[in-house]
Amino acid sequence: MRTRTAARLLFGRRARRRWLHLIIGGALSMPYLLLASVVVGPLTGATDVFSDVGLQLASFACGLPLAALTAALSPLTRPMSVAVVRALCGVDPAELADGPPRTREARARTAAWFTLHLGAGGILSGMTLALPPFALALIALPFVPALRDSDKLVPHVADHPWVLALMPVVGLVLLVALAVCAAVASGLLARWAPALLGPSPADRLAQAEERAADLAVRNRLARELHDSVGHALSAVTLQASAARRVLDSDPDFVREALAAIEDTTRRTVGELDAVLGVLREAGDASATAPAPTLADDLDGLLRRTRAGGTEVTARVDVDPAGLPPLVSREAYRIVQEALSNALRHAGTAVTLRLVRDGDALRITAENPVPDRPVAPRPGGGHGLRGIADRARLLGGTASAGPAPDTPGTWLLDVHLPLPSRKEPKIP
Repeated sequence: MRTRTAARLLFGRRARRRWLHLIIGGALSMPYLLLASVVVGPLTGATDVFSDVGLQLASFACGLPLAALTAALSPLTRPMSVAVVRALCGVDPAELADGPPRTREARARTAAWFTLHLGAGGILSGMTLALPPFALALIALPFVPALRDSDKLVPHVADHPWVLALMPVVGLVLLVALAVCAAVASGLLARWAPALLGPSPADRLAQAEERAADLAVRNRLARELHDSVGHALSAVTLQASAARRVLDSDPDFVREALAAIEDTTRRTVGELDAVLGVLREAGDASATAPAPTLADDLDGLLRRTRAGGTEVTARVDVDPAGLPPLVSREAYRIVQEALSNALRHAGTAVTLRLVRDGDALRITAENPVPDRPVAPRPGGGHGLRGIADRARLLGGTASAGPAPDTPGTWLLDVHLPLPSRKEPKIP
């Protein structure tokens, strides 16, 4: 069992993949070795650097600082190193950073990793190229007379029969030693990878900000879908129900209700396409429908709501066209959700007011409380929360509950701050 475990550690799938990682490091070190040899050769007076092992090692040592310098300067070093480590070293991807380094400290850690990878990879690659042929020759030495008669491999081995008999064992030991060196070097690199290629505090902060921004976009899209589609379904349901009840007695009302249903569904499909376009990250912003606002769409919203048979009394004491675009858009959604709640829970009459209250836009919606409580819808209950979220994002407030001065009435009260008007300059 121990022999099998040791063999798996030295020659298993993970060991082979990590060995390949070292070979990649050796291949990456070759340009730096060649560049350094151009300098080492003239300095030492050697005509052929690669004929001397010492000069090769000197060139290799001189090339590693060049590798560290290029790693520190190139923003692509860390992403490429992380990709290779994730694929070959078996390191948990969550422990590694994404993207280029953002700080000097992260660039220094990346340069240290790149230098270690190329240094260990260059040495192990050289050992991988040299040791296996030599070890195989030693194993075959007692059985191949041509190798035994030549003194180039092992001098005077033919004069000592016991040495000749040990050559296959020495060859096997060399192969195992190479595997042990590769396993130790690759294991150390895999252990050091999270420390050198892991996210820095700046990376973690950037990732948290990206997640927060993505969550904010998702929540905004969820509110848009809830308010748009929820209101449309409620309005269409009431309009169809009212049309069915007077189908034979009031054809004009039926035609008006069907036209309102057609208008509601058409507008809702356009808004749904706009939200789905954002979800798909559509590059053509002009292909998506603009968000509705009080200035452009309040009259149509009231008309479609009344077409379902609901009595809507609206008092608008503020010029919608004079509101800031963001306030106008969010206020429209608040009014839409207020009407949707009234349609679902009361369905008889709604009193809507939009007035300027100091430096704020005040939106109130009143409707009678039904005699029987309405059963909650599965997955429902997000409308008032969405209204509160929209008001809070603009720095305003929202409250909903029984009206204190009018028993039997439900009151929604929203305040949205408005930018203060600039005082005219006195000449």
